[in-house]
Amino acid sequence: MVIRMDNVAIVVDDLNEAVAFFAELGLQHEGAAAIQGPWADRTVGLDGIRSDIVLMRTPDGHGRVELTKYHAPAPLSAGENPSPNTLGLHRVMFAVDDIDDVVSRLRAHGAELLGDIVDYEGVYRLCYLRGPAGIVVALAEQIG
Repeated sequence: MVIRMDNVAIVVDDLNEAVAFFAELGLQHEGAAAIQGPWADRTVGLDGIRSDIVLMRTPDGHGRVELTKYHAPAPLSAGENPSPNTLGLHRVMFAVDDIDDVVSRLRAHGAELLGDIVDYEGVYRLCYLRGPAGIVVALAEQIG
């Protein structure tokens, strides 16, 4: 039986850029580590792993994003800017209190809206944007 979802791991090319992006979103730096050795190889199923990770926590303390930079083996590309309907992990969604402000601040970190900020039935304002390493992030501001 699952106790909780611990984190979502995202492989990035520029760890500092990704940390800055998620910090701007409001996540807090929880810890960092260098990962390597036989235990890591056996866990992930790759040989010669060398990576750095940074764990970022949501302000409520319940959600975490693990940002991973692989030094070895070299990371593989999932393709340039995959569409939101690409098979696999779709997106990560965060609840925010002011979607316009958050989008504006994330744009300073290279984020781009995939569409528009829309009103969903007077309950939420929603948007999808693309962040570092092509990550699709959804934002939801409750309005009703």
